[in-house]
Amino acid sequence: MSADKFSEKIRTYADLSEEAERAWAPLLRQRRYRKDESFIVAGQVTTAFAFVAEGLFSQHHVGPDGDMVIKYFFPEGRIAASVSATLLSQPSLFTITAIEDSTVLEYEFAAFRALGRSFPDVAAFYIRYLERHWIIEKEPVEIAFRHDTAMQRYRDFIRRDRSCISA
Repeated sequence: MSADKFSEKIRTYADLSEEAERAWAPLLRQRRYRKDESFIVAGQVTTAFAFVAEGLFSQHHVGPDGDMVIKYFFPEGRIAASVSATLLSQPSLFTITAIEDSTVLEYEFAAFRALGRSFPDVAAFYIRYLERHWIIEKEPVEIAFRHDTAMQRYRDFIRRDRSCISA
């Protein structure tokens, strides 16, 4: 995915100035992950976010009985990250793994945050993205996680994000 397509997706959350786009572009590093390769490993202190350009990632942890528990999916057009761990510079409580061969645009969170201090439009994007995906969309998922079966949560993900999967 080119920086132009990345910027196009970012602009669906907030209008970015050309100057902000030019400043953000050099921070992006394209990286490919093979199926079952981890972007973040539980216990790791993370510093990067990854915009999923192609593919699909899952956020999961291993339960007390040794079973993998998938908590969240990151389809194309989403940003995969351990936000709390990154903000607090603490080890991640979960792992984020490619479910299929995937391509991401990674960027260091500290450099992105500095960009947000210099460009109000980048800060506006960050706020709108967090509001939409980490608060509004995640609340019902958190409730479903406590009440629905894993299969029901997966079906809900497919129904909700069908456009991301078929694109």
